Amino acid sequence: MTGVVFEPFSAVESELAVVDKAPLNESYARTDFHPECEAAINEQINVEYNVSYVYHAMYTYFARDNVGLPGIAEFFKKESGEERSHAELLMDYQIKRGGRVSLQSILPPHTDFDHGDKGDALYAFELALSLEKLNFQKLRELHDIADKHGDAQMCDFVEGSLLADQADSVYEMAEKVSQLRRVGKGLGVFQFDQSLA
Repeated sequence: MTGVVFEPFSAVESELAVVDKAPLNESYARTDFHPECEAAINEQINVEYNVSYVYHAMYTYFARDNVGLPGIAEFFKKESGEERSHAELLMDYQIKRGGRVSLQSILPPHTDFDHGDKGDALYAFELALSLEKLNFQKLRELHDIADKHGDAQMCDFVEGSLLADQADSVYEMAEKVSQLRRVGKGLGVFQFDQSLA
């Protein structure tokens, strides 16, 4: 023992004064949460919602009767929900840290994924792979911002709750692109679709 006596009331006196004078419209939970971290989380929420929206457009395209690939449609419907759940996870974290969620506009996605040379399935999965890689890069940038401000808890959150899943998503989309390149258009795409059902 060092002989030092811990006196909790005098140790928290300065923080108690801050909480006591805090305006009603400010968070009481905010502790060492840099505004740049808060802004970066809001940006990532927007990224997740935009990717979700693109996947939802892919779902509706492949579910159309004149496209008729229900396995791919369901795959993208599930992916859309996963991206939306990431946005909600980030919102919950933002609130927990005392930040404010600031939702931004979502851009309207393309609704037709037909591609003359590649076919619609390969084109859609190549686009999805590009989106997953972009999302991975954005999450790394989010982590870098947290690290820049010495926010170990936010770094841990990004690493533990988002980056590992994102790396898995990149791999999964890359695998699907490889499979679709191998099977070509036509019957191969139909069999690929059936494997997802």
